[in-house]
Amino acid sequence: MDGDRKPLIRLESVQKFYNSGASRVHALRGIDLTVWEGDMIAIMGPSGSGKSTLLNLMGLLDRPTSGRILFRGKDVSRLSDDELSHLRGSEIGFVFQNYNLIPRLTVIENVMLPMTLVSKVPEQERRRRALKLLEQVGLSHRVNHKAVLLSGGEQQRVAIARALANDPSLILADEPTGNLDTNTGRQIMEIFKELNERGKTIVIVTHNVEVTEYVRRVLRIRDGRIVGEELRGQQAVRES
Repeated sequence: MDGDRKPLIRLESVQKFYNSGASRVHALRGIDLTVWEGDMIAIMGPSGSGKSTLLNLMGLLDRPTSGRILFRGKDVSRLSDDELSHLRGSEIGFVFQNYNLIPRLTVIENVMLPMTLVSKVPEQERRRRALKLLEQVGLSHRVNHKAVLLSGGEQQRVAIARALANDPSLILADEPTGNLDTNTGRQIMEIFKELNERGKTIVIVTHNVEVTEYVRRVLRIRDGRIVGEELRGQQAVRES
């Protein structure tokens, strides 16, 4: 059903345990999931269901206890920390609920930073690229403002521009509308929708039902398992 699209990231029988004091927490219980190129997915579930753990594994920020993670068909589960860091920086962009901007830097400096850390792009090109990204998210008039002086919606726009700085294949967003009012949240989702239409693959963890209006697939997770998958506008393709 996915035509010529290829798997971008695939999780096979992924389990994740955490040690919490004297107890062992079973955060993910045998996750099998394929994210296709051009997908736009919402992951929903109650607190403690494993959503953020799943997103961290997809973002190569953590390693599975067992199972495999493949990125473009390559098993990345046992790459070195340096190799994972390079892959993350070049292929994955992150957007967080709390924005995670550096307050003392200007808007354009925040967007330029990932290019400095990963791709070693010359400063003139970094600036040109950052200005273009800020124009795309409607903030070309704020480039020299300190990040701390912006509204929540503006900070999230900067965070999206920063996530795009190295032209990643995959954008992972953790509750990107969680700290925003309804109207601003819709504006942010319109940006994500436009990015997806341009070919970006996007995965969003959310509690916000309105987010599902913008995505292609909705995954429901509970107790560390994917218990439902729905294609928007189509019949549910999986339910348990």
